[in-house]
Amino acid sequence: MSIKHLISGLNEFHDNYFVSHRDLFQQLSHGQTPEVLLITCSDSRIDPNLITQTQPGDLFVIRNIGNIIPPYGSLNNAEGAGVEYAVQALNIKDIIICGHSHCGAMKGLLQIGNLAQQMPLVYDWLKHYAEPTRRLVLDNYKHCPSDKLLKIAIEQNVLIQIDNLKTYPIICSKLHSGQITLHAWIYEIESGEVFAYDVSKKQFELLNRSFAVPNSLIGVHSE
Repeated sequence: MSIKHLISGLNEFHDNYFVSHRDLFQQLSHGQTPEVLLITCSDSRIDPNLITQTQPGDLFVIRNIGNIIPPYGSLNNAEGAGVEYAVQALNIKDIIICGHSHCGAMKGLLQIGNLAQQMPLVYDWLKHYAEPTRRLVLDNYKHCPSDKLLKIAIEQNVLIQIDNLKTYPIICSKLHSGQITLHAWIYEIESGEVFAYDVSKKQFELLNRSFAVPNSLIGVHSE
């Protein structure tokens, strides 16, 4: 897709979508009130508003390579600043970490030695903040075929990022008082389906109309 195509799209947006939703954008010009923070990958195949069928202003979104949230106290943590702002300033009620199938970051993580020369910044990012995922997967599932190993890495990475979220004082406090809920999702590109982690079953289950949402809630504080 060329820049000319993007400019054409901008004009189409302004002349059609914007005009038909002018009241919405007028309202948004006075501030934002999203109730959901969605943390996902930078991958171009994922469009948070498209797959959730939400409007501008409905989601506060953080994106990076591998949908990673560095633990609290990490240096230069823009993701942490985004989480803090979403929870403190916007009073977010739900946080979703959404991984996806065929994740290039997780493929790279499983063969991280190959990244050091070609993409040193990607290597540093994954080595510093996704090493727990790599170690867990390779120590416990190295007998699995490569496609299965990748799927496990994608799932475990999302759950580890949920654990990282819990290291933030504001998240810990809100979880304790029941003011916030954490959700772990996997978006499957080839099927358009989303799988949510069900705590009671300790596995990812298809998120559809019959999904028992309370069972998907994770991060409830325990003494």
